[in-house]
Amino acid sequence: MGRKVYVVGVGMTKFEKPGSRAWDYPDMAKESGTMALQDAGIAYDQVEQAVVGYCYGESTCGERALYGLGMTGIPIYNVNNNCSTGSTALFMAKQFIEGGIADCTMALGFEKMEKGSLGAKYTDRTNPMDKHVMLMAELRGFAPAPPAAQMFGNAGREHMDRYGTTALQFAKIGWKNHKHSVNNPYSQFQDEYSLEGILSAPMVYEPLTKLQCCPTSDGSGAAILASEDFVRKHGLENKAVEILGMAMATDFASTFSERSCIKMVGSDLSKAAAHKVYEQSGLGPENVDVVELHDCFSCNELITYEALGLCPEGKGGEFVDAGANTYGGKVVVNPSGGLISKGHPLGATGLAQCAELNWQLRGEADKRQVSGAKVALQHNLGLGGAAVVTMYRRASLV
Repeated sequence: MGRKVYVVGVGMTKFEKPGSRAWDYPDMAKESGTMALQDAGIAYDQVEQAVVGYCYGESTCGERALYGLGMTGIPIYNVNNNCSTGSTALFMAKQFIEGGIADCTMALGFEKMEKGSLGAKYTDRTNPMDKHVMLMAELRGFAPAPPAAQMFGNAGREHMDRYGTTALQFAKIGWKNHKHSVNNPYSQFQDEYSLEGILSAPMVYEPLTKLQCCPTSDGSGAAILASEDFVRKHGLENKAVEILGMAMATDFASTFSERSCIKMVGSDLSKAAAHKVYEQSGLGPENVDVVELHDCFSCNELITYEALGLCPEGKGGEFVDAGANTYGGKVVVNPSGGLISKGHPLGATGLAQCAELNWQLRGEADKRQVSGAKVALQHNLGLGGAAVVTMYRRASLV
């Protein structure tokens, strides 16, 4: 391990339904980036390197996105890693400081999305998800439903077949996340639903109803990272949150060879990245107070409980029924409302998770504050595939 790395400023826009607001990605980036800089109390010209993540856009949108913050000639890297893009940007920005290349970096992510379910943009070349789709079709068939919902829905069906998990247990996750988002002003949706309302919403792909699926969204998130020297030089000790561990894992042979939809949607990636983070930090899942994890669909939240070690394999349904995943339980998962209710602008999601967890650890999360939160865990997943897991703790530099 190299030098310690601290988050000293975070920011995000409200996540919005695509097309509902007259703004473009430079507006989003300026809003979240300015907020993060102001949170850190520094100027953009103190940022030495920047990493900008997005999935949809031309090759130098990252540079264009930052024009509104300043044009200082620094290296700016454009990152695209599917739904884990935001945390991939964060991981790169961290490594520049960890390796001694910079003392202050910015990670920023944004997305300006089209309405409706995600589809392929390029049809004249190999789709990076071809192996996933082929395996799923062999195991469970291919239905006239959104492909992502089928992949995660089929992982949920496999969990039901293996462990007796129920549609009601998945629905409880959607119910929880919508309930949490009522207290999040940045959330795309802030409506609370009854459990019956979650279950009776239009079916997208069994067991997933519409209120258990993340929407497409517009929005941006940003974080300022710094070395300990920078933190002390600029008097940021009271703001600093330490990144205790961070790891990325990409697809293993088991993603396809074990012929499992649960493996196919990345459970082994999540498990491997989490294991590495627990080794790096010297802490385990039992030490975690608050989690932001990649609930693109309720099925994935439940599967991820097990991959992160929050509960034993096969016990995700019991974990839900016990209320262990919310306020008053074992750990609060997705206090922001998660992707299901907060929204999912692909490039911004990982940085929005980072922002939420930093607010939680600084005691600044208002009505959704997790009481006494000291250790936080972040999980961001992109099929095709990469999982990024991060452990945070409020720094003790004062």
